[in-house]
Amino acid sequence: MLALGALRGDRSRVTRTVVALVLTVAATLVAVFAIRSLEGTSLAAAHTVIVLGGSALVLGFFVAPILAGSADQLDPRRFAVFGMDERRLPGALALAAFVSVPSVALIAVQVTVVVVAIAFGAPWFLSVLAGVLGLVTAVLAARVGMALSALLLPERRSRELTALFALAVIVVAVPVCVFVASLGWDGAVPPLLHGVAGVLAYTPLGAASALPFDAVEGMDGSVWVGLLVAVVTASGVIVAWLALARRALRTTDRPTAVRERPGLGWFGLLPSNAFGAVAARSLVYWLRDRRYIVNVVVVPVAAVLTVIPLLVAGVPIEIAATLPVAIMALFFGWLPHNDVAYDSTAFWIHVASGVRGVPDRLGRLIPVALIAVPTLAVAIPVTLAVVGRWSALPVLIGVVASLLLCGFGLSSVISAVAPYAVSRPGDSPFQQPQRARGGAAGQAAALLGAIVLSLPTVLLAWQALDDPERSTAPALWTGIGTGVVVLVIGVLLGGRAFERRGARLMEFVETV
Repeated sequence: MLALGALRGDRSRVTRTVVALVLTVAATLVAVFAIRSLEGTSLAAAHTVIVLGGSALVLGFFVAPILAGSADQLDPRRFAVFGMDERRLPGALALAAFVSVPSVALIAVQVTVVVVAIAFGAPWFLSVLAGVLGLVTAVLAARVGMALSALLLPERRSRELTALFALAVIVVAVPVCVFVASLGWDGAVPPLLHGVAGVLAYTPLGAASALPFDAVEGMDGSVWVGLLVAVVTASGVIVAWLALARRALRTTDRPTAVRERPGLGWFGLLPSNAFGAVAARSLVYWLRDRRYIVNVVVVPVAAVLTVIPLLVAGVPIEIAATLPVAIMALFFGWLPHNDVAYDSTAFWIHVASGVRGVPDRLGRLIPVALIAVPTLAVAIPVTLAVVGRWSALPVLIGVVASLLLCGFGLSSVISAVAPYAVSRPGDSPFQQPQRARGGAAGQAAALLGAIVLSLPTVLLAWQALDDPERSTAPALWTGIGTGVVVLVIGVLLGGRAFERRGARLMEFVETV
């Protein structure tokens, strides 16, 4: 049986390897043909696309090993037992990094970029030099990312940590994709993207890719600056890799994976203190208790449904489309206002362990924040794409930040001062409790209070939307400042109320 299980495991690994190889080859071929097709476009279009693509490749080679958490086959510590010269081993491993499937695919892409650059009239020496610098930077950036992952992150990546990385990717990638897709292409590269490529040409990400095209356009000053940035970047990743490799060979600060940690989930990932314990326990509840899940699911559905009456009443879609994201921010901030009551009898853990008020208040906000931030990060660019006015991004961020953070601050106070009865664990989320006394004042205070405190931001946002020439900075910074101040004050006041009313809260959850 063991042999059969091992055989099946080997077959599955081989299958995954073959599938990954096929997908890599297909993606490389698509990229090569797409780059070659740029020869039939304008110089500006080829310049923009190649700089953006090259920047994305360098960033992806650095970030992908950190996000994937896969075992590093070229980890210097694997070769330390063979008695190799520690001074030569990092360099040998750096050269070996160029002999891999991703590196070969990158070489094919870089060769194609060099061919296209020369076709546009770029000097062949500068094109080849730019390709080599880009290749070295990307490949060794992957080595650096892998070394940092082995140094700073757990050897056995938990599902929870992977989920956090996935949320981070969603928060960054989805808005960028929506922004690019919403631009008016009309058969040419939008001027805004061309400007972004011009900025990236002076950064470590896109300096090497921009060199040949700056030379064709006669931008001698940009060529010298870009060459300096590209050389310094390549030298920097080489030095970083050598330093990290030598440190890995000379230190043993991470000997083995600790067996006591796996299986603890969020408790093993978050800090080992009161805040981490409260946050981990709240995450478990929010992700598994159907009462919490229903509350989360209802928020975006209710926000979208509010648009229908406005459209029926004749409100322009440009105005109606901005309402759902604000409503989602408001209700996400309002959700934790009765979190103590949802704990039910489990609240005794906080009282018995002597948890301080501030860690309890902050820990309870983590689950909602992890749900609200990615959701709003996707909703904001979608809203702007529908409205067709990306200049309103700071305005929308200010309004959302004010509503969300003010709601968090007020909810931190209300949940400790005015909890009310809810359905018990295991009951239907739509079941009304037998004793439903009170609660209306607390709900209204948390909801209406966030709206009232955000009115200055909303007023500034309306003025900025009504007058395109008005600055959007006041709405942005007023919203962020108001939200942060209310959050800090709310957490502090809620923490004091939690410490003083611990016994009453315990009595409440026991009797309701």
